[in-house]
Formats: sequence, structure tokens, C-alpha cells
Amino acid sequence: MFLRFTYIYKGSVDKKTPFDQIDISSVTLDYISSLTLDDAYAFLGYCKNTLGNSARSRARRTVSIRRFFDFLYGKKKLIPANPMDELDSPKLEKNLPKFLTLDQSVTLLDCVDGKFKERDYAILVLFLNCGMRLSELVGLDVNDIHSDDTMTVTGKGSKQRTVYLNAASKNAVEAWLLVRPRDGNIDKNALFISARGNRISPKSVQHIVYSALDKAGLSGKGFSVHKLRHTAATLMYRYGNVDILALKEILGHENVGTTQIYTHISNDQLRSAVDSNPLAKVTPDKNKNKNKNDDSDQNDHDDL
Repeated sequence: MFLRFTYIYKGSVDKKTPFDQIDISSVTLDYISSLTLDDAYAFLGYCKNTLGNSARSRARRTVSIRRFFDFLYGKKKLIPANPMDELDSPKLEKNLPKFLTLDQSVTLLDCVDGKFKERDYAILVLFLNCGMRLSELVGLDVNDIHSDDTMTVTGKGSKQRTVYLNAASKNAVEAWLLVRPRDGNIDKNALFISARGNRISPKSVQHIVYSALDKAGLSGKGFSVHKLRHTAATLMYRYGNVDILALKEILGHENVGTTQIYTHISNDQLRSAVDSNPLAKVTPDKNKNKNKNDDSDQNDHDDL
């Protein structure tokens, strides 16, 4: 896209040529070496004003351009300099993760019913208490639940971590295991199975969550399976005084930077913090000020 844009920007092709039909097969290293920061910023302006790209999209394009030139200059030594070394990315707004409040979470759990209510309830409880990813939940085996109230979770990159089950999680899983079918043509390993006895699919879990959200009157508010993970992390951080490093381990994050999005503070907490200032209720003594003014007037009179 960047190279096609420069062809138009530098007048190398007819502006009426459809953008995706601009042939860049003739691009040479000399041409690439001639490109400047101004060309790159003009391209990013085109992405913003003409294509309507968000700051996040333009940031990704910026990274692509920088890496392309880093490759040609730093690794392959094919161009004499890297003109994009100082190409700045647009500033990104920090979007706070969307999550259910404590009351909304309780309402969601209270709405679970139906033929597989024990299974569906256990699924929601694990999401809301353990902050699991969708792929992690559907991948759980019966043997991953241990007698010491821990659970082995297999996360990204097949990395395993131990998650401790609180009372609600333990009780919900045990209630499901009591009614979980054992006979017939079923998956013996999978913790959560479908009506047909197969390991439950991600799509089925999403349907369970969306159905529960609908019954709880929470549909259409942007909540999803992944938002339940956000909810668990946020509630643990807010109400459990959880250390950020401990939360990182629970969620299975690679670095603490990812976990820090959950350290956001609500407006109520900010207001409470300000109100807790010991000077918050200190007000000026009007009578004292009046007396001072009277004394000042008297002194002025004496001076006269």
C-alpha cells in the first residue's frame, strides 16, 4: 500500500488508476532509497483522511514500514540508510477493558437454567472466577481437576499453569461431575461435553454465554466470552487486593504489561480517594476572616 501510494504521490502513475491495480513490480532499491519521512507521513495522512483508518490501524502500518526498511538496511545492507528510523507511530488511546460489575455477574449466574444447567453454570463460574480463555476452558479434561482444589490449565503455546479453585468453582465443577454422563459413546476425557457426548466446542460455549447474557438482560451491551475473563481479572484486582504479579500468573500472561490493563480505577474510586483527603472537610472560618478585616480597617484608620 505504501509503495502504491508513493507512485501516486510522486506522480508516477495516472491518478485515475484504481489503487489496487497499480503495478509495483518495477520498484527498485534506488527508488526505495529515495523515499523520505515526508512520504511516509503523507501515506499515514492518506490512511487517516481518505481511508478512515483508526490510530491503531495506522500504528500497525507504521510498524510494517519501519520493519521493512529495517530489514533492507539493518539485515540485508541493500540500502545506504534507513529513512524510516525516526518514523513515529500515532498516539493510541488506552481503551479500558469492558467488564461486568459484581451485581451483573451475580445476576448472570442466577439466570442459568435448562437441561444442562449444572454444566452451563460451571462454565460461567470458571470464566468469572478463574479468568480462563475460551480455548482453555474447552480444552479442560476431567483429570485436570485435582483433589487439592487446583486445576491444570493449558494456555497459549501449550504452556500449562496451575489455577486454584475457590469454593464456588469447586462446588460448581463437582455438581457438574455428579450429573455428567459416563456411559455410552461420550468423550471420556473432556470435562465439558455436548449433548452428543463430544468435547464441547468453542461455538457452543459462546452460545451458552450469549443465552445467559440475554436472560440476564445484559445482551447488546458489548459483553462476550472474553469479557468474562476481563470481569474475573477486574473483580480479583478490585476486591481481592491481588498483587499484579499474582494476577499475571493466574491469567497466564507472558509479561506484566498485558496484565496492567486491569489496574484501571473506577470514577467512584477516584472520587472516594479525593473525598478521603483529611483536608476535604476543612472550610474557611468566615468570622475569623471578618475579624481580620476589621483589624485591618482599624490599623488603616490608625495610620491615618
